[in-house]
Amino acid sequence: MYDRIKGFRDFYPEEMAARRETIDTLEDTAREYGFREIGTPALERAEMWTDKSGDEIVEELYAFEDQGGRHVTLTPELTPTVARMVVAKQQELSKPIKWFSTRPFWRYEQVQQGRQREFYQTNVDIFGSAEPEADAEILAWAADALTNLGLTGEHFEFRISHRDILGGVLETYDADVDTIEAIRAVDKSEKISTAEYHDLLVEAGLDYDQAAEFDDLVAGGDLEEVKAFAETERVTDAVENLQNVLAATEDFGAREHCTISLETARGLDYYTGVVFECFDSTGEVSRAIFGGGRYDDLIEGFGGQPTPAVGVAPGLAPLTLLLQRAGVWPDEELTTDYYVLQIGDTRTEAARVTQTLRDRGHVVETDVAGRSFGAQLDYADSINAETVVIVGEQDLANDELTIKDMETGDQTQVPVDEFPGERDRPTFDDFA
Repeated sequence: MYDRIKGFRDFYPEEMAARRETIDTLEDTAREYGFREIGTPALERAEMWTDKSGDEIVEELYAFEDQGGRHVTLTPELTPTVARMVVAKQQELSKPIKWFSTRPFWRYEQVQQGRQREFYQTNVDIFGSAEPEADAEILAWAADALTNLGLTGEHFEFRISHRDILGGVLETYDADVDTIEAIRAVDKSEKISTAEYHDLLVEAGLDYDQAAEFDDLVAGGDLEEVKAFAETERVTDAVENLQNVLAATEDFGAREHCTISLETARGLDYYTGVVFECFDSTGEVSRAIFGGGRYDDLIEGFGGQPTPAVGVAPGLAPLTLLLQRAGVWPDEELTTDYYVLQIGDTRTEAARVTQTLRDRGHVVETDVAGRSFGAQLDYADSINAETVVIVGEQDLANDELTIKDMETGDQTQVPVDEFPGERDRPTFDDFA
């Protein structure tokens, strides 16, 4: 007996049915917005991450040397991959480029609530527009996707910030501040104590008085106060951009879900502008449901022409927790429209009925194991078959089939040439 590897999960049919319904909702909503589905490889060159983040990031990857001597890794996220794809065909692609995909990713990290080492995300990105409307459309898609899943404004909120507000404020201090490390500290601020947070800011270059002042300013979230404190073009422009994005979300129907939160920083270094995270409004899910933002420099960093970009990536595991706590997670059950039950040498007619119903788009099963009448009926019950079509030798001798409603147990005989007939989805009620 082999044990499952830690951090990886099995999904049996009942749970997979609920997951499929959730993924379909996310993807169908993306299609309504004009996003086009792409497929991406599971394996990439590890340099796509080590060149940006240093060799130490290998400890967080499923990286190895393949048989061709290449240093490769299972992809831990999608953004570098789609950046590479845009660069490869940049001149051929119409702008804006609007892509989505749902797939697994892999990171070698501590297993925790809502995070496994193999995890699934739906990525939705827009390339080629720097306008606030692009950011707002990503937020509007996220809001629509969540409400289409059955959630309301009582269940979730988007916390929105701007990386240039944080970076611009930090550069106003008379200190040698490592802005990237300071922003990483902001990203961790809600997960650690105030003293630990200030220690990280000091390590990044502020003194303790400056760290406390910066903390108060950011926590306050007052954009006018931030502008007045910094008095720089960078911060003023960032505040105006954030306000313009929020104004666009008003028109796009997502403003009610958005809260200004300058403590929302996003830990990845490639973010350049508006950033946001989605949280469970009740606080029962202890981590962000998902996050995203603008990454205008990434395409150029991969060798392409300057191309603004913005995206979001809901993770299926934390989203599942939110849907379950809100009571709107899809039912984990199998559903079957018809089971065609065979008695005796009736395979030819049973196959005809089965195929005709399948051709009309129904979920249909029939016996493939030579089971008895009782065993077939028990199986039909176990897969939640709505209707059982009994094809028996005696019935066929009379040119009849038996139609059984599995909920009530009622059944009736039907002429062979009338089933399924012209009806798209015939059931017991049509013949009773």
